[in-house]
Amino acid sequence: MSILFVNGSPNKNGNTAALAEVLLKGREYTTLNLTDYRIGSYGQKDPDDQLDDVIEKMKQADIIVIGSPLYWHNICGAVRNVLDRFYGLVQEGELSGRTLYFLFQGAAPEKWMLEAGDYTMKRFAGLYGMKYAGEATSSAEAEELGKGI
Repeated sequence: MSILFVNGSPNKNGNTAALAEVLLKGREYTTLNLTDYRIGSYGQKDPDDQLDDVIEKMKQADIIVIGSPLYWHNICGAVRNVLDRFYGLVQEGELSGRTLYFLFQGAAPEKWMLEAGDYTMKRFAGLYGMKYAGEATSSAEAEELGKGI
């Protein structure tokens, strides 16, 4: 079983990565730090864009864990760019057979912010054929969610 952790945080060893360690405790996984990749916004044309590399790594994984800090009441920009850019590059159902987990953490988020993130990831998973396993926003939730892996 291949596990890929897609870290949207600019802090490679920060709270988002720590939450992934709790979720994936005792399991071997690969971390892909989005800050190491050049990924433009939807509509930009950049010959050095590396989104295709990220998509290929996601296609190779059985389990995909996307982690995002909560910035400005929402998913961070690095993860948002990936989600936005999938549209048109990846066909509906193309990631079927994979399971998606979402880690979403921030300082004192309000319930509606967490619900919005969960809804977005649930829709993203469904559109591309993945089974959505859920969202963890704390170490306790990550530990509980990790039992299902």
